[in-house]
Amino acid sequence: MQIKTPDIGVDKATVAEILVKVGDSVAVDDSLVLLESDKASVEVPSTSAGIVKSITVAAGDVVSEGSVLIELEAEDGSIGATEVQEADASQKTSENTPTSLPDQEIMRELASHQPVASAPKTPTGSSSVVEVQVPDIGVEKALVGEILVQVGDEIAVDQSIVVVESDKATVEVPSTVSGTVESVEIRAGDTVKEGVVLLKVKTVSSGAEAVQSTAPSTETVPVTAAKAETAVEAPVASAPSGDVEIAVPDLGVDKAVVAEILVQVGDTVEADQSIIVVESDKATVEVPSSSAGVIKAIHVQVGQNVSQGVALVTIEAKGQAAAAVAQPAKVEAAPAAKAAAVPQVATSVEQAPVQSADKLSKEQNAANAKVYAGPAVRKLARELGVVLAEVKASGAHDRLMKEDVFAYVKTRLTAPRAAPVAQAVAQVPGLPKLPDFSAFGGTEEKAMTRLQQVSVPQLSLNNFIPQVTQFDLADITELEAWRGELKAKFKQDGISLTILAFIAKAVAYLLKEEPYFAGHLADDQKSVLLRNEIHMGIAVATPDGLTVPVLRNPDQKSIKQIAVELGELSKKARDKKLSPKDLQGANFTITSLGSIGGTAFTPLVNWPQVAILGISPATMQPVWNGTGFDPKLMLPLSLSYDHRVINGADAARFTHKLTKLLADIRSLLL
Repeated sequence: MQIKTPDIGVDKATVAEILVKVGDSVAVDDSLVLLESDKASVEVPSTSAGIVKSITVAAGDVVSEGSVLIELEAEDGSIGATEVQEADASQKTSENTPTSLPDQEIMRELASHQPVASAPKTPTGSSSVVEVQVPDIGVEKALVGEILVQVGDEIAVDQSIVVVESDKATVEVPSTVSGTVESVEIRAGDTVKEGVVLLKVKTVSSGAEAVQSTAPSTETVPVTAAKAETAVEAPVASAPSGDVEIAVPDLGVDKAVVAEILVQVGDTVEADQSIIVVESDKATVEVPSSSAGVIKAIHVQVGQNVSQGVALVTIEAKGQAAAAVAQPAKVEAAPAAKAAAVPQVATSVEQAPVQSADKLSKEQNAANAKVYAGPAVRKLARELGVVLAEVKASGAHDRLMKEDVFAYVKTRLTAPRAAPVAQAVAQVPGLPKLPDFSAFGGTEEKAMTRLQQVSVPQLSLNNFIPQVTQFDLADITELEAWRGELKAKFKQDGISLTILAFIAKAVAYLLKEEPYFAGHLADDQKSVLLRNEIHMGIAVATPDGLTVPVLRNPDQKSIKQIAVELGELSKKARDKKLSPKDLQGANFTITSLGSIGGTAFTPLVNWPQVAILGISPATMQPVWNGTGFDPKLMLPLSLSYDHRVINGADAARFTHKLTKLLADIRSLLL
């Protein structure tokens, strides 16, 4: 009896380890050989019980599907599963009847032979939807670890689309066709087996291929009725109907607070209508509905902490009745199949976000890949957040076992741990409790706005930044005169041209010459990360507090474009319409007091940035010209910077260059 290489989704693989020796007794599903390729690490199981008679491969050999790995002498002398596999592989004639095959093979045989008579109806080169299924991965079932594509993606033949995992293998399943992903039929965490539909791909096929994808008639054998179930699922899954969950989007932070619920159960909402307001230290975001329908349930309360992916409301989307009417017509021939199809349809409609169990960084996962361990051990390490290089191996040839990982985790959990550094950030050290003011007239407590409350941890980070402020004055007499000439024309176009647009353009130009001011101090504090693009935070005062939307690539835009975008960002900030992306990615900030008052101030560096420019109101001042005093409009500048990255001389040079640019903006053209 021969044990052969199963279909592992690639043309060839390398024998990494032989797990048995001649004379060993093995049981069904015992691992015999470890194979590795660029897409999978697979332990090949035995398909029958017996005694190892001979080993036909050696470590380092390259094998492909069907290559003989082990010869077994069966203990009972019966024909094992290997002979059935051989019959499967060689089935190309009518001598092998469908009844001799497993159910999945019967379905594939019927799907490939039944519709041949209708071939003339499908023109060559027509568009068809093809199902991509789980191949034979050597085990009965596996878990969907990761989905590598999305609806609408263009994929090619042999492109990895899904990662499935079992206790014996971690396999990247390749696509058997090229085309556009029409629907994703599974979710991360689902249990699947050979033949389960993973994706539906819309592809331009030849006439024969188009015929093969045609759904069989419901008048055929019961197995064909199961195929009809699949035909029903596709239109229902893609229809905008059923219960749809609206979840918290990516806010760029770990958690946020539900500030306001804008709808009630029973309300009818339209697509893109705001339903929930959530707030974090970076954003006040109105979460829109992704579908039109009726609010069926609200899963959160005001004041509740939520994170990305948490369900907010459930909407009964419009169009459900139409989908329900269309369903019974085709499934009537197979009532049992209808009952099984319902949960599958609901699953594909909801597509609820699934949180990944991977607790390791990319660097730690890369380090784990270099350690000698099986796929099941690697999966366990990812789930528990264990760096395998730190675990002592007890298996043969220093192979890590599951017991080693558990022992390591137990040791870490029972060992005394130091207090987390993050706690020091959230606290304000050194400040005692407030005294009792009752003897001095008492107090009245008023709550801070949500934006102010969530800003406290971010502002507390300034305790850890050694920052210095450099002051300077810029002569903007000529610049203001030019702005006055342009202002009327801009106003006719509905654009407010402020001095801030010119300053943003000048600073962006200067940051290209002085990249350290737009960089970040690395975590190890031994290097500086220099950014490839300029994204400038612009502080905006709102009734709820200060918020900082981001002006993208001002160095690549005209002053008119900058003025337009500044107006749009300010309006969105005041109307609480800023999205999370509007507040992320800045590497320098400008904050202005406008015409409020004051002569100078020291702005706080907004970590992880290393510099911030403060602008105070401009005033007319006498400036000595060598023979007398001239009246000049002088703009106070306050540059605060992280002294670990920027030296005082560098800061003085930066502000001096900026004053020169603002004094004669034409130098930007040189």
